[in-house]
Amino acid sequence: MIFVTVGSQKFQFNRLLKEIDRLIDNKVITTDVFAQIGVSDYKPKNYSYKDFITQDEFKEYINKCEFVITHAGTGAIITALKNNKKVIAIPRLSKYDEHVDDHQIQLIDEFKELSLIEPVYEIKELENAIKNISNKEYSKYKSNTDKIIKDIEKYINQ
Repeated sequence: MIFVTVGSQKFQFNRLLKEIDRLIDNKVITTDVFAQIGVSDYKPKNYSYKDFITQDEFKEYINKCEFVITHAGTGAIITALKNNKKVIAIPRLSKYDEHVDDHQIQLIDEFKELSLIEPVYEIKELENAIKNISNKEYSKYKSNTDKIIKDIEKYINQ
C-alpha cells in the first residue's frame, strides 16, 4: 500500500493527486493507495481518500504502507523516516497556488543531500521515482535532538 499525504495547510495539491490517478490508470501503480488530500478540490477516482485524518490514523497508514508520497512538509517526512519508511517528496510550488512561496524546494534539497528521500521536483518525475524506490537504499534518519540539547546544556553550564 502507498500512503499519500498532502498535509493540513490551506493549500490544494491537485497536481499530485491527478498524477497518482493517471499512474493508476496507466498501471504504473498496481497496489492500493490511500491519500489524505487536505483542502484539495480534486477528488481521486482510482484510490481511497479522506480530506483529513487523525494522528492515530496517520500512524496506522504509516505502519501499513510500503512507502510514502508526500508534499515537502518536514513533519510528514520526518515521521515517515522515523518509522523506517521510504519517502518520495514533491514540493508545493507557488506558481500552481500550492503555497505562498517555493521554500519546499530548499527542504527537499536538504533531505536529498542527506540521502534520506527520493526527491521529485517535477510531477512528471513521479513515475520513475515510484518505479525505482524499491531498489534504492537511503540513509537511516538520525535525530539530532539529543545533540542540540547537549549543546544547549553545555552553553548554559559555561
